Amino acid sequence: MNVFREVLWPLVAVVAAFVVGGIIVLLIGDNPLVTFYHLVGNSFGSLNDLGYTLFIATPLIFTGLAVAVAFRCGLLNIGAEGQLYVAAFATAWVGIKFGGTIVNIFGKEENWSWYSLPSILLITMCVLTAIAAGGIWGAIPGILRAKFGSHEVINTIMLNFIGIALVSYFTQYFFKIPGDPIMQTAEIGPAAHITRISQFIPGMPDFVPLSVAFPLAVLMCVLVYIFLWKTKWGYELRAVGENPSAAEYGGISPKKQIVIAMTISGGLAGMVAIGEVLGYRYRYYDGFSDGWGFLGIAVALLGRNHPFGILVAAIFFAVFKRGEIFVDIETKYVSKDLVEVLQAIIILFVASLQRFTRK
Repeated sequence: MNVFREVLWPLVAVVAAFVVGGIIVLLIGDNPLVTFYHLVGNSFGSLNDLGYTLFIATPLIFTGLAVAVAFRCGLLNIGAEGQLYVAAFATAWVGIKFGGTIVNIFGKEENWSWYSLPSILLITMCVLTAIAAGGIWGAIPGILRAKFGSHEVINTIMLNFIGIALVSYFTQYFFKIPGDPIMQTAEIGPAAHITRISQFIPGMPDFVPLSVAFPLAVLMCVLVYIFLWKTKWGYELRAVGENPSAAEYGGISPKKQIVIAMTISGGLAGMVAIGEVLGYRYRYYDGFSDGWGFLGIAVALLGRNHPFGILVAAIFFAVFKRGEIFVDIETKYVSKDLVEVLQAIIILFVASLQRFTRK
């Protein structure tokens, strides 16, 4: 019965959001059915559409999991945005430095082909770097909360600004190719590129950026579920989230679990860099995130902070992000801002109906 309530009320929230959104579209002067068709119908109509939808869903799965792990420990990680930026830059740095070419601190491109690593080793190093960089950036507010009691919401928000500003500075003055008008680093070595799904699915265009980062994101949903509900460490983390005093009485250290939860959360957010840097742009691109760190909060909320719910919610929000382009083009009065309105309404309804999921 509890599982039924967990699934029912998010669905009610989504339906209610569409009803309210339909009324808004009607008042604007467009047809709600036509608008919602363009919003949803262009996400699964072809392999091209499906590929782009799952590509958009990939970073949302990682950030949704990041928020959920922290929340299960009673923490609210608002810093996934900064964590994924720091991880993306660190991943690109490893891909540049150990991929055969490096841009030195004077902005001069040098060939370091003798320094390049084999593909499997370089990709592994880049993936571990993404996890480690995000984890370290996530651990900072965890340590501040555990040692000094400073609230993780304030700390993570401030670290967003610091992290994004730092990587922008290093990109601009140390790793950007001279004369490039775009704020981006040099390209990572070809050996650091990961495989795109189009190589395995006949008929999917090669330009679709969906990579093996998506199945990795699905795998992480499974691993996070196993960690949280099938291991002692996950139980201890959840116990602190439910009742820190009772957990401490039972021999569990809340301070230790806070640091662990924020580190894992940051590492999951950092995995966004795998698809973005290694599978899509092949470099760090300043401003690459479409608010994925913040949208991950909505994904976790709609997914009830459960890994499999997050997978479904991430695809759901990806449908919105994919469809907003077609809504903007095909409708007369409705702009893509409708997607932002629907997302906000869904969050409001989910938050309002949350009490019905409790006994």
